[in-house]
Amino acid sequence: MLALIALPIGAIWGAFLAKKRGGNRLDMLQYAAGFAIAFFLLTVVLSIAFARYLEL
Repeated sequence: MLALIALPIGAIWGAFLAKKRGGNRLDMLQYAAGFAIAFFLLTVVLSIAFARYLEL
């Protein structure tokens, strides 16, 4: 569930960062996609690790 929340947060942050650095629309799209994927994967890994930790 948290991973689905991380997708738009990562996309928004990536697009904002690209715009802040003076990028055009394609740069914003690339940053948004990269950050969304990174946030999604990080959240999935942390969720799995946390779930396994609680079961011990």
